[in-house]
Amino acid sequence: MKIFKSLDDIGNIKDTVVALGNFDGIHVGHRELIRRAVKSAKISGIKSAVFTFNNHPKNVIAGKRVVKNIMYYDEKVEMLKSLGIDYLFSVDFDYNVSHTEPEDFIQNILMDKLKMKEAYCGFNYRFGYKAQGDTNLLMKVGQRRGFSLHVMDPVRIRGEVVSSSLIRKMIEEGNVDECRLFLGRNYTIGGEVVRGNMIGRTIGFPTSNILIDESMVTPSNGVYITRCNYNFKQYTGITNVGIKPTIGDNKRVIETHIFDFNKDIYGREIKVEFIKKIRDEMKFPSVDDLAKQIDLDCRTAREYHEEEE
Repeated sequence: MKIFKSLDDIGNIKDTVVALGNFDGIHVGHRELIRRAVKSAKISGIKSAVFTFNNHPKNVIAGKRVVKNIMYYDEKVEMLKSLGIDYLFSVDFDYNVSHTEPEDFIQNILMDKLKMKEAYCGFNYRFGYKAQGDTNLLMKVGQRRGFSLHVMDPVRIRGEVVSSSLIRKMIEEGNVDECRLFLGRNYTIGGEVVRGNMIGRTIGFPTSNILIDESMVTPSNGVYITRCNYNFKQYTGITNVGIKPTIGDNKRVIETHIFDFNKDIYGREIKVEFIKKIRDEMKFPSVDDLAKQIDLDCRTAREYHEEEE
């Protein structure tokens, strides 16, 4: 897959079938749209492509972060590779792009730059200055200028339309197991392991702590059944998200107790997959009471992991 991070860098490419969208999270609906574009490109004998933005347009327009990420950029690239995309056009949503009139966006970017001969997009795709462009305009311009358009109806699960905003809400509310149905995988957060207050180690449950990544959606405070990915290996465990009220820390972190693991990984990168929430975070009368509850939580998590295996 060839990646273009700037419109100015695009050159020496062949005709394309382009999947259009933000693709923030590449959920099950996104993947179905992209698969259709890839399949059509193979049938037509031309290149498949995704056109998206590195940054979320709503954040640029608002001048601050109003939409958090569901997926890291490197994960997005790997997933698009796995879906068979030939070209990834992942550019910055900047002043020039945001002020491009819808028909100019179609002609100057999609047709001239991307050599688009066929387009796939969702039913609610918007583009151009003040998001004035929509699927109706794309259809009309395509009929005049010789490209075809396929608009995909919403994908529904349990009667709910699959969307990035719904997935964010599920994560924020701690419904990570339900989120997995819509996202198509476990929600994952990564980071560098930092030193904590070492209380977990003294009560028999050492943890690998990562700081909250403010660019990512964070699950609600509580205890979760998780998997930890470290050094290309996967380990089972439990994770607490919160402020550790029994200890009185007040600094919100993600702390993971990895089962049957005794490596020193301070300063190393890990990724934590959230599988299911066990309970909300709570304050216990004493550290001993906390240790007893953690032991129960670990038993619950181990049983779950064993059943899954």
